[in-house]
Amino acid sequence: MSILVLKRELNIMRIAKQITRIILPCFVYLLCSNSISAAISVKPDADGSYSKKVDTSKIKTYRINKAFDQVYIQNQRPATFGQEFFDPNKTLLVSDLAVNFVLLSSPKLPIFFVANSRINIRLFAAYGSPVRSPSYMPGGTFYFRTNNDSYNPHFFSLSYTHHSNGIEGPTLNPNGTFNTDSGKFTTNFYTLTYHTGKQTDKGNLIINRYDAIGLELHSALIGLGYAHALKGRYGFIRVNGSWIYNIAKATNDPIDGHKYFTNWQRLQFDLTYIADKYDDYNAIDLKKRLNVSLKYYYQLPFMQNVAFLVGGGYRGQDNLNIFFNDSYPYMMAGVAAGLSFGLHKDQ
Repeated sequence: MSILVLKRELNIMRIAKQITRIILPCFVYLLCSNSISAAISVKPDADGSYSKKVDTSKIKTYRINKAFDQVYIQNQRPATFGQEFFDPNKTLLVSDLAVNFVLLSSPKLPIFFVANSRINIRLFAAYGSPVRSPSYMPGGTFYFRTNNDSYNPHFFSLSYTHHSNGIEGPTLNPNGTFNTDSGKFTTNFYTLTYHTGKQTDKGNLIINRYDAIGLELHSALIGLGYAHALKGRYGFIRVNGSWIYNIAKATNDPIDGHKYFTNWQRLQFDLTYIADKYDDYNAIDLKKRLNVSLKYYYQLPFMQNVAFLVGGGYRGQDNLNIFFNDSYPYMMAGVAAGLSFGLHKDQ
């Protein structure tokens, strides 16, 4: 039995050798012929050399999308912390906590999405130093570009925002006035904004300017998502505008001498006009329809993404939820964080 098994194994080995002698040369021939045909199909470059062809249009699109993502980041709202003066309700501390979570940012896509979490807080100068009804304003914003030039960007943003004070008490007092102590405030709105910009490089400076005009529509216009006592008393159609002027400055690294750009100064102007009918105010009654502010930011070289802030403005309709009936001029001072002033070019 062992002799028969041995003979069978020897026969299998002979057959395997014969198959190898036939298949191996065929495989080598096919491999070589494919390599030769592939080499022939590649056209030489201008200098006569051969190189792998690259899809330059795809690379260009990647770079454009990546540059615009930086533009969108520069247009995010910063967080502020400080004090306001001349408010009718005296305060000890005012803070606008704006946090931006970038959820979609890819060089493969011409769109950008950021989730916004914003809480507006005022610590009042009253017994017990109460924080009365903060404004909770979660939402999200889509950005999409309409051109390919990040030095002269044109783009739209579409956002949704919920605005509430988190209180469930009656919005109105028995006498018909607004309940600013425990009254419910709720509204939801959508904003479509058109943005333009321009970047200028001047020696050791990068200057970015951004202009924006937008329309804000509240869902109360179709009877949804609002405290009903606000109808006819609160602005549900608003025209928003802004102008931003950023300056980044070059600094030489003391160790390797490499030049890099850091945030330096920002000037920002914001405007809101209430366009719909409310409380019988006519269209030119700017004291009740117009909100304006001008802020100046200055960042010292040793500060990381934090700047000193001073500014002022006028509120025709206060933006702190249930206190919206207040109209007054104000000034402010403090610090701001989360700023991205300018595009940092490498040199």
